[in-house]
Amino acid sequence: MTDHPLVSTQWLADHLSSPDLVVINAWMPPVTHPDAPPVYPNAHVPGAIFFDVNEICDTSSELPHMLPAPHVFSSAMRKLGIGDGQTLVVYDDFGFYSAPRVWWTLRSMGAERVYVLDGGFPKWRAEGRPFVDDDTRRVQSHFSARLNNGAVADLGDIKTAIATGNRQILDARSAERFSGEAPEPRAGLRKGHMPTALNLPFTQLIRENGTFLSRDELKEVFEKAGVDLSRPVTTTCGSGVTAAILTLALTILGARDLALYDGSWAEWGSRDDTDIVAAGT
Repeated sequence: MTDHPLVSTQWLADHLSSPDLVVINAWMPPVTHPDAPPVYPNAHVPGAIFFDVNEICDTSSELPHMLPAPHVFSSAMRKLGIGDGQTLVVYDDFGFYSAPRVWWTLRSMGAERVYVLDGGFPKWRAEGRPFVDDDTRRVQSHFSARLNNGAVADLGDIKTAIATGNRQILDARSAERFSGEAPEPRAGLRKGHMPTALNLPFTQLIRENGTFLSRDELKEVFEKAGVDLSRPVTTTCGSGVTAAILTLALTILGARDLALYDGSWAEWGSRDDTDIVAAGT
C-alpha cells in the first residue's frame, strides 16, 4: 500500500481474500432523498460490513451525524469487527458521497491504513465484479480510538479563522447554495456562506464515470478555486459529509494541516450569532 488514499476496483478484487482486509459499505441517505434505502441488503461487495453514518455518531447532539466520543466509537467498531492494524477499504452506493466521511472518521479516530474505493459500488458493479446479499458478520475485534483533535474544527475554530485569517475555509456545497441563491435542503437554515470562505463544489473533483480526478487535475481545480495548498485548510459543507471529499482530495495533493468543520452549515446557518455573506448583501 501507498500513502495515496484511493484504491482501484482491480486492487480490491485482487486483495479481497486478504485476512487483514476489512471492506466497509458506508451509508447515509442524501439529504435531498432522506428515505432512500441502502443498496447493502440486496447487493454489496463480498465480505463488506455495513457502516451507518447516522447511527455511528453522537446521538445526543441536535446536529446531524456528529463525531461520537472515542469510547463510543471504539465500542461500535468492536461490534462491527473492525480492529487495530487492519487495512480498511470504504466504499458507498453513490461512488463518492459518504465513503470519504467514514474514511475521515476512521483516520481521525486513529486508524492508519484506511482507503476509499475509487468509483465506489457503481463502478464495481458496472465492471461485472461479484456481489452478495448476505448480512456479513465479523468476529468482534479491539479498536483503540485515539481522537486527533486537530482534524476536527468546531464553531469557535471557524470564528477564529474568520477573525485572524489563520486558516482557509473551503466550502464543498454547490455555488448556488454558497451564494445564497438556492435554498438549503434542511429546514430552518439561513442561506449564504461564512465570511472569507472559498467555494469548491465537491462535484468538480469527480469525473463523469464516477472516479476521482488525477493529482494534476485536482491541483488545477484547487488553484482555480483560489486555494493555497501550502496553507492550512478547514473544509466545510452542509453537515460535514461532502466536506470530507475535499479533505480526501487535499490529502491526495499532499496538504498537511487539514481540519473538517463537523457542524458545518447545519450548525453555522442555524444560529443567530454567526455572520453570513449572501447574494445581495
